[in-house]
Amino acid sequence: MMKQIYIIVLLVLIGTTAKAQTTDMARGADVSWCTEMEAAGRKFYNAEGTERELMTLMKEIGMTAIRLRVWVNPSQYGYGAWCDKADVLVKALRAKNAGLDLMIDFHYSDFFADPDRQDTPVDWKDYSLEQIKAAVAAHTKDVLQALKDEGIEPKWVQVGNETRGGMIWNTGRVMSKNYAGYVALSNAGYDAVKDVLPNAQVIVHIHNAFEAANWDGWFFKEFKNAGGKFDMIGLSHYPDYDNWASTASDVASNANAAKSVETLGKTFGVPVMIVETGYDSWSPSRASEVMADLMTRMKEIPQCAGVFYWEPEVDGQWKPAYYGTIGWNAYKMGAFTTGGKPTAALDAFSAGTSSVESMQHVGQVEHATYYDLKGNLLSSPVKGVTIERRGKEVRKVLQ
Repeated sequence: MMKQIYIIVLLVLIGTTAKAQTTDMARGADVSWCTEMEAAGRKFYNAEGTERELMTLMKEIGMTAIRLRVWVNPSQYGYGAWCDKADVLVKALRAKNAGLDLMIDFHYSDFFADPDRQDTPVDWKDYSLEQIKAAVAAHTKDVLQALKDEGIEPKWVQVGNETRGGMIWNTGRVMSKNYAGYVALSNAGYDAVKDVLPNAQVIVHIHNAFEAANWDGWFFKEFKNAGGKFDMIGLSHYPDYDNWASTASDVASNANAAKSVETLGKTFGVPVMIVETGYDSWSPSRASEVMADLMTRMKEIPQCAGVFYWEPEVDGQWKPAYYGTIGWNAYKMGAFTTGGKPTAALDAFSAGTSSVESMQHVGQVEHATYYDLKGNLLSSPVKGVTIERRGKEVRKVLQ
């Protein structure tokens, strides 16, 4: 009898494992810049050169989901009316019409929130902790309710972006392991999401996937011990250019990212997702190899819920108008050509479709060389203006 029970339990466990291994993993892209690009005259095309609406093109490539960031009041900050509630609603409707799942990424800032900056929105700058908690809840509900009113129910919602150091500084900054302010604000967002979308999975997101599981996932352990709530863990993973295949423990490699996903998922009993990834656009063929390796590794991990490419629709030359104001260069990890076609960097997301253009860039010099303004060779860019050369292309780089 005991032997029969053991066999039955074993079969159940095998069935459960098989189900976990074959569960569909989200293949997605954050294309939050798309409306701003289109307003500047950019168009998008499939591999055959036929103009396509971007969300539809993402679906044709094989993507199953779209991620959109939300800023509080970017116009007040100076960026312009992009990634605010109205702009996000337009893009979300397009994603819905294309049959794509949706992730909403609240930055709780008027501009990018990341490990180096978590700026308090201008409209909230004089608020107390209690007032910011109320503002976080109101902003979260306002955006999500606007989406819900249009029949759009995001599957995932991030409460903060890359928040290992906390959010909405300095009120919600993590200092000397004091998580109180951060947890209060993060939980205000969590509860607001559940009030509007009870079935949405709420994500807490940090950077550097390759080290995210160090010391038993110390960040999530401390966050949870302080009362923090989450349904899913989100990680950013930007593979090292040269050492993406390394197994050294301190390298941003795919192997280390996969280890973190599996370890964190098992440790905290929640799904884990790579919510941001990308690779240098100078070599689409190499990017294709790196992304294929990443996707293969993630598909083998039951705890992995998906992988999202960050802003693939850019070409390394287009940049927001505001970047000129602050002296920033164009983003270099996109996955489209200057002609508006997706490159081989997205092959791993293509699910066997033919919408991705195969670009090998034969003979291209992948590594850059750098010079100062006097023509002296440098080992890397320096602060100020540096001359960068890749193959026949020469340009100025401002650090």
